[in-house]
Amino acid sequence: MRLGDKTIDESRQGEALIVDSNGKGKKLFLESYGCAMNFSDSEIIASILAEDGYSTTKEEKEADLILINTCSIREKAEERVRNRLNSFKKYKRHNPSLVVGMLGCMAERLKDKLLEEEKLVDLVVGPDAYRDLPGLIQKVEAGQKSVNVLLSREETYAEISPVRLDNSGVTAFISIMRGCDNMCSFCVVPFTRGRERSRDPQSIVAEAQDLYNKGYREVTLLGQNVDSYKWNIDKKGVVKDENKPVVRFAELLEMVAKVNPKLRVRFSTSHPKDMIDDVLYTIAKYDNLCKYIHLPVQSGSSSMLKRMNRGYTREWYMDRISAIKRIIPDCELSTDIIAGFCGETEEEHKDTLSLLDEVGFIMAYHFKYSERPRTLAERKYEDDIPEDVKAARLTEIIAIQRKQAASRTKTHVGRVLKVLVEGPSKKNPEEYCGRTTHNSMVIFPKEHAEAGMYVNVKTHDCTTNTLLGTITTQEAEA
Repeated sequence: MRLGDKTIDESRQGEALIVDSNGKGKKLFLESYGCAMNFSDSEIIASILAEDGYSTTKEEKEADLILINTCSIREKAEERVRNRLNSFKKYKRHNPSLVVGMLGCMAERLKDKLLEEEKLVDLVVGPDAYRDLPGLIQKVEAGQKSVNVLLSREETYAEISPVRLDNSGVTAFISIMRGCDNMCSFCVVPFTRGRERSRDPQSIVAEAQDLYNKGYREVTLLGQNVDSYKWNIDKKGVVKDENKPVVRFAELLEMVAKVNPKLRVRFSTSHPKDMIDDVLYTIAKYDNLCKYIHLPVQSGSSSMLKRMNRGYTREWYMDRISAIKRIIPDCELSTDIIAGFCGETEEEHKDTLSLLDEVGFIMAYHFKYSERPRTLAERKYEDDIPEDVKAARLTEIIAIQRKQAASRTKTHVGRVLKVLVEGPSKKNPEEYCGRTTHNSMVIFPKEHAEAGMYVNVKTHDCTTNTLLGTITTQEAEA
């Protein structure tokens, strides 16, 4: 799971997102699972409900309203959500007026089961209906069950100012588009988030400027497929309004980069079939556009990619990797890998291993295939790879990737790197942690540093994914 270009790993799923508030109204406990878009959506939800008098709480037992923002990307994520909803029953016994709601990607598919059969929730709201939350909550308080899971072709929440739920005040997310038009055979997102639509670029730039003015120093532009962002032009290439500029992703990146050179810009997620050289040249042009690209491959086999309906071949993907390395020589790469997709042969698995060796990713997110309802794969293919084979192949993928990650991280040892300080290290409060342009975590003694500052760090050692160093007055190389 990705939080922009930061990982939401298994340990962070289900994290309660909190903002301090002195509101005197009802209390909201909001918990989010899954991808970066869900965490970004939770900030929109908090904003909508703040306008309706809700303040947030860290204590679920104090809440008048409990909302779980869900993920359907894998079966395991759904199981976690169901377990959490069951755990809230004890609060209902002590507070009958408590409202429990399920939001996000699980909403449409499981609404009847969770509302009527298992009676785990009072409220079910899909990703495009968050504006209706106040009215839907009122219906529940009047004794009715409430549901709105309608998908929209227009909703982008562009004018809503999100309540920032990351207490660090250093990094933030900006949603630039919603939905997805790619029908990857394994993926449920087009069915849970609807069709692709892009947000007004001026509202994106304004949000980035506002975040910078408030002290934030890094933003991550979010979309299911950021490379297909487009404004004022339709899918056939026809300009909608001749009096307005056409803005594609490369132009949007430049517009956000120009907000301030001290505002770092990341993005997630790219799609190999849509990444063009214009985007790469823009990244190379601006120092504050981070030299790190997450480019999911899913498999190293062209025959497997065809079954996955990814829209590219291994050769196409490797051409994109070559372009990145040519245009942005100091760029680091990460990817997504699925082990054991339908019909995967041993040869196709070995193609994935060889691609990992050939590219050298500094990070990868890898999972065993989990069949999802309503997808093309469920309808067309048999989930025929035994679980023990999936597990064995995943173990091989992880082993190679760890070796590659350690090798890539080691190349940054001995360098002086510009690091954005995020806050105290989790293991040692006397140390700070921060990230480089390459998205590598760096741990170093605090000295004079403060969260939100840029410091130059001379690295002297590393673990598989983390650099160790000390602050220096030397000029940074990157």
